[in-house]
Amino acid sequence: MQQSDIAQKNNEAEFKGWRNSHIWTYGVMLAVSALALLTSFVLSSETLALARAPHSQLSCDVNAVVSCSKVAQTWQAEFIRFGELSFPNSFFGIAAESIFVTIAIIGLARMKFPKWLAAASWACGLCALLYAYWLFSQSLFVIKIICPWCLVLMLCTTVQFMALSHATTCLQGVGLKAMPWIKTYYRLNYDIMVDALWIAALITLILATHGSDIFA
Repeated sequence: MQQSDIAQKNNEAEFKGWRNSHIWTYGVMLAVSALALLTSFVLSSETLALARAPHSQLSCDVNAVVSCSKVAQTWQAEFIRFGELSFPNSFFGIAAESIFVTIAIIGLARMKFPKWLAAASWACGLCALLYAYWLFSQSLFVIKIICPWCLVLMLCTTVQFMALSHATTCLQGVGLKAMPWIKTYYRLNYDIMVDALWIAALITLILATHGSDIFA
């Protein structure tokens, strides 16, 4: 038996229960990544529709404050540029979420990632989360217009990162020696409380800033 296989079996022995299984952790990741991928396709489609008819109304244009088309016409919607070319954020979303869907499928197959690849995957998940939160903060506090599809992407990216972190540590064994407290964190299900508070904080922030506009 190879050393990597032994290490994987040791990790599985340490983290028992359905919440620490490949099916749950990578299954959750696959579900939210697939939803984020679908949302990115919808956003890309509507971005192209808006490019053809700049004054058209999109399906997610609810009112003056809840509107995808108004957000899509700001510089933040396509701030990544290569020379004279600019690309909508949703195009990068399609590429990124396709990768995360692939990672989740590989994880569901119970394949052991090399440590460097597992760490790199987690780092990419963190970058995607920070990118989503930057866009979220710009929408909430700078543009002051909410894009419904963007909120779906932000929440999906959040849950995706939670699942990826869980899988990277418990199933791939990354960071367990450097941070032994992680074992207690997942064994005692502290992550459930932290994740619930995290999601609740995001929803509270949205409602506190634009709740009256959303339900107007």
